Amino acid sequence: MLFFTLLLEVIWILTANGGRYIWVSVCPHGQDHWPASYPECGSNAQSPINIQTDSVTFDPDLLPLQPHGYEQPGTEPLNLHNNGHTVQLSLPSTLYLEGLPRKYVAAQLHLHWGQKGTPWGSEHLINGKATAAELHIVHYDSESYESLSEAAQRPQGLAVLGILIEVGETKNPAYEHILSHLHEIKHKDQKTSVPPFNVRGLLPPLLAQYFRYNGSLTTPPCYQSVLWTVFHRRAQISTEQLERLRETLFSTEEEPSEPLVQNYRAPQPLNQRMVFASFIQGEMLSLGVGILVGCLCLLLAVYFIARKIRRKRLRNRKSVVFTSARATEA
Repeated sequence: MLFFTLLLEVIWILTANGGRYIWVSVCPHGQDHWPASYPECGSNAQSPINIQTDSVTFDPDLLPLQPHGYEQPGTEPLNLHNNGHTVQLSLPSTLYLEGLPRKYVAAQLHLHWGQKGTPWGSEHLINGKATAAELHIVHYDSESYESLSEAAQRPQGLAVLGILIEVGETKNPAYEHILSHLHEIKHKDQKTSVPPFNVRGLLPPLLAQYFRYNGSLTTPPCYQSVLWTVFHRRAQISTEQLERLRETLFSTEEEPSEPLVQNYRAPQPLNQRMVFASFIQGEMLSLGVGILVGCLCLLLAVYFIARKIRRKRLRNRKSVVFTSARATEA
């Protein structure tokens, strides 16, 4: 009986969320059961979300993000860790963000991905579509809190950059600095050192276009303390790099090995939250251009009609003057 119960639960997990596989390494009973152990996972401002671009609000006050120290994060090696549900890279506090309400310093970055044979793996969706993987760079408010753990439980204590990753034609050298070391941390709790590298290369080329909303951590305890920035532009890695990410790691310490795959959370309800955009969406821009062109055409039409009427009045006036002159002569 227990066997069939577990079998039914596995089938439910595999078929949930429209065919997207759901990871269960943090809580063995699946994501819907997270709130039983971590109550905040069932709150109303959870992440990730499906960003519907026709429902976002343009905010002209959203400034372009400026990452500082990303090009050269010091000289000390960075710690790369397989923690059983993702691969995590430690970052020094010399990396920080400008363009946010306060100074947020970097703490770590990690990845989310799917499994071989599926095109998805990201946590955030844009108009219902996922990408192959997603990178999160976690920062905390260093002006208000002493540490990441303290800030993680406070409103907007954290600021996380979400970078959607798609497959491109060429190898990404920045991501290679991480992926080339995965074979050294195949199993849970294994760690290795990575030489410092240009972390800015992990980000998309254009940082001025992004979505902003208030949300949560995407793993238990799901604290609703995150100021999310999800970039509109995407980073790219090669097919070979993606497959290496999907096939190298395991979520267990020893045999039998459990592959570390599908470590993304299902999209959460938006509820009453607002999603803001730092740029005007393509549809809105097209509409604005259309209205502008329409107004210009109307203005030109009015101009030519007024000009025609004016010419007609001038001809009529000349005709009256000429007729009056002839009558006087007679």
